[in-house]
Amino acid sequence: MSAWLGYALVTTLLWGVWGALAGLPGEHGVPETLNYVVWALTMIPPALLVRRRGGRPLLRDARSVKLGLAIGLLGAGGQLVLFYAVRVGPPYLIFPIISLSPALTIALSLAFLKERTGHLGVLGIALALLSLPLFDYRSDGAAGYGLWFALALAILAAWGVQAYVIKLANQTMDAASIFFYMMLSGLLLVPVALAMTDFSQPINYGLDGPGLAAAIQVLNSIGALTLVFAFRHGKAIIVSPLVNAGAPLLTAVLSMMLLGVVPGPMKLAGIALALAAALLLALQPESPAEAPHA
Repeated sequence: MSAWLGYALVTTLLWGVWGALAGLPGEHGVPETLNYVVWALTMIPPALLVRRRGGRPLLRDARSVKLGLAIGLLGAGGQLVLFYAVRVGPPYLIFPIISLSPALTIALSLAFLKERTGHLGVLGIALALLSLPLFDYRSDGAAGYGLWFALALAILAAWGVQAYVIKLANQTMDAASIFFYMMLSGLLLVPVALAMTDFSQPINYGLDGPGLAAAIQVLNSIGALTLVFAFRHGKAIIVSPLVNAGAPLLTAVLSMMLLGVVPGPMKLAGIALALAAALLLALQPESPAEAPHA
């Protein structure tokens, strides 16, 4: 097995399982804000490892710092919202919606970078738009979109803009520096998360609380690390479809199995369209100048 394929498969597996389990700490008495703190701490080891193996000095010029922090804050902000979203909504619907974030990235690139997209990108955006109304469609024809749907769209927006900023950063920054600033930004939001925590409410501080959260968030952090190496050893046009479509699909399947539910036909159609859109968007070829430096 090629090195890049091994890393990509590990990322897909880790992120797929992480997504299905992300809501468990909240069910065990860990507020989503403290769940975020645990995630931010688990990002430290992979960030340091990437820095050590990167062999390049950390970029500290003004442009790199601004872009790096912007990337990190968008990613970390999305994570903070995600921990609450999976507590109030079903992961098997939330993650397919989030997987559509490349549609926003492509739209921003078309508008501001004057890039062009091919037929796959156009079709992917069209399927993405068609899928969204199906996620909470009711038999009476009404759309009962709840808070979870709005939160999923907010995460989609944050991570779609984040990927657009990564496109800008990749022109001058290496992946190790980007990853370091992502870790740093996550830590910068820890005081905000702590300030948002209602410590007057009962909080589980045991192994089945923060301990469980750490075990789950490590899957996310290690997956981010293996993704860096997947892009380093493989081609983005192959790695991206596998991770962007494969991980949400695994999350959706595992979540439905764990919950013992089978969504209605309209929701299933929404999931299928969203995953097809994610696959097409990830398959859209990048020009050499757009390829991520990993």
